[in-house]
Amino acid sequence: MVEHDPLYSDRLSKLLRWREKGIDPFTITKFERSHLAAEIVSGYETLQGQTVRVAGRLTAFREHGKLTFADLVDSSGRIQLLVRLNNVGEEAYRQFGELDTGDIIGAEGTVTKTRTGEVSVEVFKFWILAKALRPIPEKWHGLRDVEVRYRQRYLDLIANPEVREIFVKRSQIIQAIRRFLDERGFIEVETPILQPVYGGALARPFITHHNALDMDLYLRIAPELYLKRLIVGGFDKVYEIGRNFRNEGVDARHNPEFTMLEAYQAYADYHDIMRLTEELVAYVAQLVLGTTTIVYQGHTIDLTPPWRRVSLMEALKEATGVDFREFRGDDEKARQIGRELGLSVEPTDHWGRVLDEALKKKVVPNLIQPTFLIDYPVEISPLAKRKPDDPTMTERFQGFIGGLEVANAFSELNDPLDQRERFEMQQRLRERGDMEAHPLDWDFVRALEYGMPPTGGLGIGIDRLTMLLTNSPSIREVILFPLLRPEE
Repeated sequence: MVEHDPLYSDRLSKLLRWREKGIDPFTITKFERSHLAAEIVSGYETLQGQTVRVAGRLTAFREHGKLTFADLVDSSGRIQLLVRLNNVGEEAYRQFGELDTGDIIGAEGTVTKTRTGEVSVEVFKFWILAKALRPIPEKWHGLRDVEVRYRQRYLDLIANPEVREIFVKRSQIIQAIRRFLDERGFIEVETPILQPVYGGALARPFITHHNALDMDLYLRIAPELYLKRLIVGGFDKVYEIGRNFRNEGVDARHNPEFTMLEAYQAYADYHDIMRLTEELVAYVAQLVLGTTTIVYQGHTIDLTPPWRRVSLMEALKEATGVDFREFRGDDEKARQIGRELGLSVEPTDHWGRVLDEALKKKVVPNLIQPTFLIDYPVEISPLAKRKPDDPTMTERFQGFIGGLEVANAFSELNDPLDQRERFEMQQRLRERGDMEAHPLDWDFVRALEYGMPPTGGLGIGIDRLTMLLTNSPSIREVILFPLLRPEE
């Protein structure tokens, strides 16, 4: 408990002593800054000798008799404060000496340089804006415990400036995506997160309950079916960037709550969407990083279009030595082959599920340079349009970079009769125990019956794209508050 922590007790005692003297930092409601730390450092030649007001967290102290050096950190970086007894007076200097690392202050002073040439603010007045009752991580060792970093992300951001930079880049990536799509005539829209019928992907949902209507609802696993309803309604180009929720395991590449871009373009097919995808990713990298060549986990990767295009079935055969087409529809044979390949196979797995598992385990880890795997079997693509020359396959692709799936897209199925049959096929899989099979959505079929033009659709995982562009090995590094087990 915190009351038995001597450091906590000491800091709390200081706060109570200050309050007895009429000094309460938590009563200050506002502090007007004139500059951020980085602005002072970069603009020294202009600001030298001028009075500035800064605010931030104290991270270090160095006392030299009647002079104290302190490091103040704000959202832009660090600035050194010089606090002299002669400038602030005896009482204020004593009070400054009582401050701890982690305390937040505002300070007013003049811009100067020390004898060692460090840009600093020579303080003549300061205000205590918040007292830190708990010590921040020690400066030189930082915060390295992964569990603490993710659970107490605020400490991670304080102790590790490089982490803050990841999330600055994440914001820039999303801004760049919006700019790319907006410039090409796409309209950003919002669709329901609470859905009476979840769909748009093969995954298990989270279930909640609406009390007033006394009905179960699902957190969306994808916005796809609602966005395609908008294409039916007459929009030609729409996109949405938002949270999806899938009731699945947690690992380095999966978090149950994640961010997706989904975009749909009428009168386009999956070839158009492939070009859109590679151009978008290269555009974002150039805008955010200044280059289309990145380094991800030791691999140098060139994002410049065009990307390699490879048939899914040929990639599987090359990686496993197995031609899945030879035993298509034979689920028992598929499970046997899956076990021989060392895959995790369940007794209810069908041919398509085993094929998908082989793809994830045997093919994807080796796709380092940008690659589109194209043409997927209809069994695992319930929303994609069939290939005209081979109705057992669909015009679908997935994009892979650095061994990560980044994009999933297809020529959208717009035949309501075929869509009805696909849903019924998925329903039979659910009845056989595949709880990730797509549920029936008769309202979506009804929408298609009013007519949807040929359409290309795209989904890009924002978290995985951010992993690539920030060289982050785990999805938890790019989600501010990833899901964790409760603390004991």
